[in-house]
Amino acid sequence: MSTALRTRPAPAAAAAPEPSAPGTRGLLPIVLTATFMTALDVFVVNVAVPSVQADLRAGPAAVQWVIAGFGLALAAGLITAGRLGDRYGRRRVFALGLGLFTLASAGCGLAPTAAALIGARVAQGVGAALMGPQVLAILRTAFSGAAQARAFAMYGLTMGVGAVFGQLIGGALIRADLFGLDWRSCFLINLPVGAAALALVRRCLPESRAPRRPGLDPVGVLLVTVALTGLVLPLIQGREQGWPLWTWLCLTGSVALLAGFTVHQHRSGATGSPLVDTRLFRDRAFAAGLLAQLAFWLGQASFFLVLALHLQLGRGLDALGAGLVFTAIGLGYLLTSTTAHRFAARLGRQAIALGGLLMATGLGLLGLAVYGAGTAGSVWWLAPGLFVDGLGMGLVIAPVTSVVLAGVEPRLAGSAAGLLATVQQVAGALGIALIGIVYYGAADQMSAFGRCVAVLAVLELLLVGLVQLLPRRAAQH
Repeated sequence: MSTALRTRPAPAAAAAPEPSAPGTRGLLPIVLTATFMTALDVFVVNVAVPSVQADLRAGPAAVQWVIAGFGLALAAGLITAGRLGDRYGRRRVFALGLGLFTLASAGCGLAPTAAALIGARVAQGVGAALMGPQVLAILRTAFSGAAQARAFAMYGLTMGVGAVFGQLIGGALIRADLFGLDWRSCFLINLPVGAAALALVRRCLPESRAPRRPGLDPVGVLLVTVALTGLVLPLIQGREQGWPLWTWLCLTGSVALLAGFTVHQHRSGATGSPLVDTRLFRDRAFAAGLLAQLAFWLGQASFFLVLALHLQLGRGLDALGAGLVFTAIGLGYLLTSTTAHRFAARLGRQAIALGGLLMATGLGLLGLAVYGAGTAGSVWWLAPGLFVDGLGMGLVIAPVTSVVLAGVEPRLAGSAAGLLATVQQVAGALGIALIGIVYYGAADQMSAFGRCVAVLAVLELLLVGLVQLLPRRAAQH
């Protein structure tokens, strides 16, 4: 492949070795294992909730925090984690996050009470936050040229497989009831996988960091952590609690704090070492790519939620049955995600636009299936629309991630990766909050699902429009 989505070539001095070079041969399996575990644990907990509630006698509030604690810790820690990798070494911080995530998974699987499970889930989120930006930064700095495009394609494939098949894997584990562990096996399965990956980190991952070790900017860390907590927490909890006053106060305060953080980062860029280097936004591909990421993830997490609700509440399927329906998305995703980098090489930004159009078409087919057959028809009438939606997903996830990071200077890779991952998490939480208003405001399951897919189709068309802001053609590697 001669081209890839990239805004400008990296300086020659920063060129990274091809994957055949010593120190990178086992890199992808290690970082993609961590990526898969994180993606899986975001979604697998949804199918484990009923069993957790019965086993630990957890109330609705506790169950919400089992889910929310992970997402909140993950979203709040990503930007800081990216900077930690730049300063102390991406391999070192990745290993720390992987170790914490694995230990926290043991805490989840062995939790005797709901409170213990919530604490372990928060620790899992911190571990995932430490790993996430390092994975993206390592892929950006360890590979170049066509190898980098393939690495990001594999990253996108891994994320999608974890998300799409998470519910199926969780349902299968609970149904199998291995060693009588029931829901606990959904977390304990991370132990052997995480321990094996951790044992190979030093051997397989090259170390990298910013040439000049940046400061940690404690004021910036405090501002962004409090601001993101104030933003994500009400988005996660607001709808369930009827949007009380505290949620609006948190949202308002978070906007003010984010504005203060932006001003502080701009000033720090001139006099010190900012947590987020605002010069990143001078790069057209980076700025427009973040907007495209925002639009995509607004719809992605919320679509998985409303589909799961429709299949289980509207169609009466159990977790395993719903997971089997999700395989229709997975099949489409597998077909395109493995070759997305080739589409990107030929079509440039329009490869992402094609993915958005396919997703909008798939959502339209879902709407036709629901309104045409209603909930009385076979659930497999949804399969064609889900398959087409999966085809579109596969053309978006890896290329849109690559276009954001490919032109970033290696010394800023951790900071850029942390910001990118934060946009994904915040967009997911915001999308779920907004789609919840649409879903629960409808009179019945059929109209609820139909309205949601219509809103989500509009988001995909918005993605198509935002993609046009990206550079017209990919730059030569």
